[in-house]
Amino acid sequence: MNFGGVAAGGGVPMGALANQGAGVDVMSWYMDIPLISRLYLTGAFLTTAACAVDIISPFSLYFNWDLVFSQGQVWRLITSYLFFGAFSVDFLFHMYFLVRYSRMLEEGDFRGRTANYVLMLLFGIVCISLMAVFTRVLFLGSALTFMMVYVFGRRNPDVKMSFMGIFSFQAPWLPWVMLGFSILLGNGVIMDIIGIIVGHTYYYLEFVFPVIAEIRDWPIKRILVPPPPLVWLCGAFQDPLNVRIHDD
Repeated sequence: MNFGGVAAGGGVPMGALANQGAGVDVMSWYMDIPLISRLYLTGAFLTTAACAVDIISPFSLYFNWDLVFSQGQVWRLITSYLFFGAFSVDFLFHMYFLVRYSRMLEEGDFRGRTANYVLMLLFGIVCISLMAVFTRVLFLGSALTFMMVYVFGRRNPDVKMSFMGIFSFQAPWLPWVMLGFSILLGNGVIMDIIGIIVGHTYYYLEFVFPVIAEIRDWPIKRILVPPPPLVWLCGAFQDPLNVRIHDD
């Protein structure tokens, strides 16, 4: 499954890593990934590697509401987003989409706003976890990735994407094309739908609500503002209100 995006008005592809040239070594590529995206990729890879060599078991990682709150196994709220299955082609696809869209968000709308990006991920984790209580899905990382894809698409309406070179479409349609492809393959789509719902909720609260609140002069102008400790921890000492918001 290949979704190659090209920014409108430019010929620079935002596709596979090979487009960057065969001469780029893996470590240089890895260190060039923004901090939060790099940490997520590292956590997912190390978790999968630890399971592959039987250091830890997937049974200790999956999401289970009762185990989290009745037995205090709170780590499952994080580990259920780090395990994407055994090393396989499917795992590589998940890592590709994770790195690609997380990186483009962190280098785009969230450039210089690391705390805001962390807040987006925390918002996604909380909302997806709450919705997952009513499903039988054990690992939730794909929903978080779908959330990233949705937010990227809505924030880049002029970016053109292609599906396996067959047909082209605008970036906002990307999550729906991926959802349709999953249906055609007979894969489960519950996590995809949850990712879209949570992604749309975040998009509205972060980029649409502030515009409406400003126009109507509501007392609360923004809802998703990172707390000062998070801003300090991320090393982003800037006004959290100084952001680029949706201008539709």
